Amino acid sequence: MSEHKMINVYFFSRFERLAHWTQMLLIFILTLTGFEVHGTYKLFGYNTAVKLHNGAAITWIVMFWLFVFWALTTGEWKQYIPTTKKVFEVIMFYSYGIFIGQPHPVKKCKDAKHNPLQRIVYLVVATLILPIQISTGLLYLLYNSWDKLWLGFLSLRVVAFLHLAGAVVIISFVIVHVYMTTTGHTPLAHIMAMITGWEEVEECAEIEEWETGK
Repeated sequence: MSEHKMINVYFFSRFERLAHWTQMLLIFILTLTGFEVHGTYKLFGYNTAVKLHNGAAITWIVMFWLFVFWALTTGEWKQYIPTTKKVFEVIMFYSYGIFIGQPHPVKKCKDAKHNPLQRIVYLVVATLILPIQISTGLLYLLYNSWDKLWLGFLSLRVVAFLHLAGAVVIISFVIVHVYMTTTGHTPLAHIMAMITGWEEVEECAEIEEWETGK
């Protein structure tokens, strides 16, 4: 078996890392305060929890759009273009292959930081889950003005259910995401990459065959 050359690559910019950890902190605050507002437990007190939740939510919305602006202006949006090429192989790897020592079917490269499965998941989260969460959250915030905004036909029960369901999906995503960070060549490799920006990976072409579709 031939050995693969390992090289250090600067994958994540300072802004990208800052945005990532800020969003993780905000999700933690939103989860903690959101379930208190929901009545699951008492920690900060209802009024304080509402203020913290609203502040974190608005900050997250601003951060999300800053990230979108950054991706569009730097060309990093290309990293998130979805593809189904090799997605089945990636699913099989995480379901079975990783447990018997098989190599990852897709190499991580500077111009292809996310594998096909990641791209699809990130697309669903960014274009479906987050818009539902943001819109239902804003409706919650503007509840006392629904009649003035011609939104009186809405049901608070339905809005609340959708917001809670979105929260559960995001929390599930974070749990899986945290687990996936331990699947690098060392358990902390992916985490350290998001701290320093640098990660040791197998040497590969800048654009892999699975991405170009050749």
